Amino acid sequence: MKENPLILIVEDEPRVSRYLRSSLQMSGYDALVAGDGVKALELVQENRPDLVLLDLRLPRMGGLEVLENIRRQFDMPVIVLTANDAEEDKVRALMLGADDYLTKPFGTRELQARIVAVMRRYRPAEQTAPRSTIYENGGLRIDYAAHIVTVNHRPVHLTPTEYRLLVTMTDNTNRVLTHDYLLAHVWGAEYSDDVHILRATIWRLRQKVEEDPTTPRYILNEPGIGYRLVKVEGEVGGVN
Repeated sequence: MKENPLILIVEDEPRVSRYLRSSLQMSGYDALVAGDGVKALELVQENRPDLVLLDLRLPRMGGLEVLENIRRQFDMPVIVLTANDAEEDKVRALMLGADDYLTKPFGTRELQARIVAVMRRYRPAEQTAPRSTIYENGGLRIDYAAHIVTVNHRPVHLTPTEYRLLVTMTDNTNRVLTHDYLLAHVWGAEYSDDVHILRATIWRLRQKVEEDPTTPRYILNEPGIGYRLVKVEGEVGGVN
């Protein structure tokens, strides 16, 4: 049993990886380092870290491909590390399921705050206050006790962040929820300006619960305000 949370640092610059490892160890984390994407996946398989810090520009296998592989197999949180001019890579990483990002250069306090915030969202479901046992809306069904989501009787796999966002919206069915409200309740107050993280997660949710994500029936935009999950009649198709 691990005494301290284990963080995998995936970074090919030795100076940066040394800084990250030292900062994490001083804060009570255990840390492993992978210098390329292939080694990163090996260490993920062998050690099942509690969090991955993933640089996107890596030798042997790029960070986006590493992220895709992690998301196909594991629910562990991933924070990507990006350069100042890597806006496109940042957006693609969020769409692929990254939980957060840090733009280089960043300080120790920002690193710690992001790690704490992301790991908080991955706490087990039983630590969340219980609500009614079952939610049903058209073909969408959530068994809160079992943490199971289905669409038209088909299981839908959600990351913990996607699940928290969906539950926040189902708790407020037919109500318009502002960007600020959703960011504060799902990610935390420190994310109040990170609307792109919300948009990326909404996009991923629609891919999983909507029959046609381009013309959604469950999760609707309220332009300039936020989003609303609506009550629908009958079964609505979805994808895994």
